[in-house]
Parts: sequence; structure tokens; C-alpha cells
Amino acid sequence: RSGSDAGAVDRRWIQSDFEEVVSSLKIFLASMTTSDASLDLALHAIADPTRRRILQALKAGAKNADKAGEKNSLCGGEIEERIRLSQPTISHHMAILVKADLVEATKRGQWRWYRRNEKVIRQILKTLRGKL
Repeated sequence: RSGSDAGAVDRRWIQSDFEEVVSSLKIFLASMTTSDASLDLALHAIADPTRRRILQALKAGAKNADKAGEKNSLCGGEIEERIRLSQPTISHHMAILVKADLVEATKRGQWRWYRRNEKVIRQILKTLRGKL
């Protein structure tokens, strides 16, 4: 064989291996359901003690807000006061909780208001009971 024929064979072999890897990856990703990915995000979010404290503060804040006739949410500043961490740190943790869909964020004026996503939290608990 000439040098160019050998190079063509090598490229076809590499392309074939690449396509096999891509095919296997697609099968793997299809087997990992959206539910599994969501559960992973949620478990990562609640693995951190600070984020669990934030979820507890939001739960307590919602109870107090309901009694006062207000919307069941807390602004970032109220969370800072209750958790006693800086605004950038709270913002970082809130972004993770929002990404995991455990918390919903609403922007009103210059403030962000947060509340627990009780529907998602209940679904996570139900999923965990079924899987464990």
C-alpha cells in the first residue's frame, strides 16, 4: 500500500471508533432520565449545610409571612440577616438552589424575592422513597 492509502485506512478506523463512542454516549445519556439529573442537582444543593439553613429560613419566613398576610417569600437581604452571611455568599447559594429548582426567584424592582418550591421538594422526597 502507498502511504496515502494507509492514512485513509487510519482515518476510517478513527472515524469508526469515534462514531462507536458517540453512539455509546448517546445510549448512556438517554438512560439517564431528566428525573435522575434533577435529583442529582437537588441532592447536590441540599448536601451543603448553608443551603439547608437557607431552605429552613425560607420555610420559617413563609409561615410568618402567611400569618402577616404577606406573600410567602423572603428578599435576599432578609435571608442575609437570618443566615448571617455576606450578600455575595448568599447570592452564590441562592443560584444553586434556584438551578436545582428547590427555590423560585422573582425580581421586583431592584430586589430578588425567594420562596421554596414546595411541589419540587415533595417530588424529590417521593422519588427518594421510591429509589431507596
